[in-house]
Amino acid sequence: MNEQKKYQSTRAVACLASSAEAILSGIAPDGGLYTLPDFSSASLDCHRLLQLDTLDMAAHIITALLPDFSPEEMRRLVESAYRGKFETAELTPTVLVGEDAVLELYHGPTCAFKDVALSLLPHLMRASADKCGYQGDILILTATSGDTGKAAMEGFCDVPGTRIIVFYPYDGVSAIQKAQMETQIGQNVKVCAVRGNFDDAQTGIKNAFAAVRQQKLLDESRILLSSANSINIGRLAPQVVYYFSAYKAMVQSGRVKEGEAIDFTVPTGNFGDILAGFIARQMGLPIHRLICASNANNVLTDFLRTGRYDRRRPFHLTLSPSMDILVSSNLERLLYLLSGDAALVARLMADLSSRGWYQVPAPLLAKLQEVFWAGYCDDAETKRTIGSLWQKQHYLCDTHTAVAWNVAQQYKKAVPDARPTVVLSTASPYKFPEAVLAAIGCEAPENGFAAIDRLHDKTGIPIPRGLQGLSQRPVLHRDVIGRDAMLDYILKKAVEPTWSK
Repeated sequence: MNEQKKYQSTRAVACLASSAEAILSGIAPDGGLYTLPDFSSASLDCHRLLQLDTLDMAAHIITALLPDFSPEEMRRLVESAYRGKFETAELTPTVLVGEDAVLELYHGPTCAFKDVALSLLPHLMRASADKCGYQGDILILTATSGDTGKAAMEGFCDVPGTRIIVFYPYDGVSAIQKAQMETQIGQNVKVCAVRGNFDDAQTGIKNAFAAVRQQKLLDESRILLSSANSINIGRLAPQVVYYFSAYKAMVQSGRVKEGEAIDFTVPTGNFGDILAGFIARQMGLPIHRLICASNANNVLTDFLRTGRYDRRRPFHLTLSPSMDILVSSNLERLLYLLSGDAALVARLMADLSSRGWYQVPAPLLAKLQEVFWAGYCDDAETKRTIGSLWQKQHYLCDTHTAVAWNVAQQYKKAVPDARPTVVLSTASPYKFPEAVLAAIGCEAPENGFAAIDRLHDKTGIPIPRGLQGLSQRPVLHRDVIGRDAMLDYILKKAVEPTWSK
């Protein structure tokens, strides 16, 4: 492999891995995240890419990011992952809404943007295991704030040689999200609620990785731990594709001329989705700014405005639960990509762990603010935005998309050089039917399944396939544990010969 294509830890440049090794292990041994030193090394001819259909475009981009895979091999993996599994041939259509555009990322099997990456990750994982000569089982550990869990289980369901455990905050997901996870079939999937918030679940998984590796707790069982969260580079690489796809749609619609830069507004909590946009920018896609949209848990907004990241603040349960996060894991990759200083990143992450906050140097903050702008939107504004969009544009969006739309309008008012804007829509409105119904002025039933039917009756918008008949599916997963019991739970489930429901 070309030495420049080696992945390295964000915390130690000497901690190297091939792209296959990075996918298989998920997180670096020192606790850092795997990244290329600079994704411009994976740049491609944008004009040529824009001539390709969605699957060919995906194969070219992901091969450039994961050079262990040949173009022919990646084309087969992409075909297996996507063909016939999304409701639209283009996978992620871009829809013009007023002066702006919406990139709809929710037309996959679980109605959330995570489907784009998690449909492909199981195929990448097994292929990476073959390349690395690994013959044992792979146990995937995943924390979810609502959408990742179902999408990961759907992707890994009954994939040979893999098992997956998903942890979610007990009171931190919507009723529909909870039902999607609790009813998941598959002999290799397990779901467990954690008494705590998403950050507790995510920290518990990171601690479990560290304990298992340092103490060699699963070595005798020949079980390899890996992750389906966006800490895994195999999660991020497929997400880069839809930024190129959206740009192609903007050119084809006549909103921009090829080569002109555009802005993207991204609702994000863990910073993975917006980091994929930054990677696309480094690969040569004409992106002017990336606008980071937060809800009331606005730790990212404060950071991008001040350079101070401080997780020591009240945690809010909001109408956009997938962004109810105070520790944004993927921000670590951005700090390294902009600074090139692994020692600095290691110090900042140590400060976050020990003190709960860190401050980036002024030159690094200036680099951040050249590319990123940030704003936030509370629940009241979220509801107002959903209602206004429906009334004025007859466009129905979910709560997370509403946060992004609202912040996009804030940005355009505040910044005179705003370009044509694409807003990322990360979930179907049917995943949050009670909140959407109330926002468009309709009484919402307390039962989430009845709310789905009422939302359909009021709007006429088709119910996605993945949510049809959800209320009739039996509950298969009922485990609930304290946040301090996660390691014991993982070790117990890892060695069980079968997982009975």
